[in-house]
Amino acid sequence: MNVSGKTKITGIFGYPIEHTLSPLMHNTAFMNLGLDNCYVPFLVRPDDLSYAVQSIRALNMLGVNITIPHKENALPLLDKIDKEAAFIGAVNTITNVDGKLTGYNTDGRGFMSSLEEEGVSVEGKEVLIVGTGGACRAVSYYLSEKAAKLSLFDIDRPKAEKLANDLKEIRDNILLLEKIEDAGKPDIILNATPLGMKPDDPSPVDSALITSETVVCDLVYKTTTLLKEAEKKGAKTINGSGMLLWQGVLAFELWTGVRPPVDLMRNVLLPNIQ
Repeated sequence: MNVSGKTKITGIFGYPIEHTLSPLMHNTAFMNLGLDNCYVPFLVRPDDLSYAVQSIRALNMLGVNITIPHKENALPLLDKIDKEAAFIGAVNTITNVDGKLTGYNTDGRGFMSSLEEEGVSVEGKEVLIVGTGGACRAVSYYLSEKAAKLSLFDIDRPKAEKLANDLKEIRDNILLLEKIEDAGKPDIILNATPLGMKPDDPSPVDSALITSETVVCDLVYKTTTLLKEAEKKGAKTINGSGMLLWQGVLAFELWTGVRPPVDLMRNVLLPNIQ
């Protein structure tokens, strides 16, 4: 990649940031399309977030991705918030158009694109989501739109109640569970908790809820305990790598107005996910 005086900068703000695979995806796409852009990871400490966001405008950057722990705290620093991001309460993408910073959240649409790619339809299905944090807010915004019933469970009851109440303002198919066993036999199960990041993490879902007809999804990129148990039951399993890919595709389009080479981005991403 040759950086010139015309090169436009994009990147990602996070803390920590060394683990990110986004530069690999985006820089590969930029080079393939012959775009004079560059994607850089920026280690931004929480106390420095406001300065970092101001730098997007000051340095005439195309925009950035926002990751942990800044997704919520970036909201008040922007000029405009997309409707979806406002509901979710978090942004993962910022665009800079003529000095105006707009925040978006492409996680939910990215997850739905990953389901579509796997041939999974949510239309008329019963869906269970375990964990009601930021990732769940993003995907539930879209899942609730198509599902016949969306059940939510979290050991943090106030957090689960907050999401359920917010969703009920726009949907009428939301069920808040007191016990995960009350979910019955959902068609689709989604783990939106961090459980699975470590090899010895337990499954957040009782395997009794899973049958060979269940689709079991995990937002963790790895093959987690939950996915292993689901595979033993003969269920279809989907990890979080597709969501990672497609949220990046959508961010790329927001910055450039160009459709990136999705297959190429996938091919460089997947070998690096362990």
